[in-house]
Amino acid sequence: MSEHDISSSLPDDFEGALAALEHLVAQMERGDLPLEQSLVAYEKGVKLAQICQQRLDKVEQQVQVLQGQLMRPLTEIPTDQD
Repeated sequence: MSEHDISSSLPDDFEGALAALEHLVAQMERGDLPLEQSLVAYEKGVKLAQICQQRLDKVEQQVQVLQGQLMRPLTEIPTDQD
């Protein structure tokens, strides 16, 4: 399996990447993969872990932005009663 084949078969979403990573880990833990397939599985696992980390980082940034918006003090709304 080439680098392109590995990358093209990776899920884009966190849940899909995590499920695929868990499946790969289970396969590798069973120890029934030949050496070459184990190496390919390991490479794919690294890429899946990177996808998961990137998605988590993105969500963490979004949460920090939202928290920052919520923690701002409320300002008074000017009225036309002058």
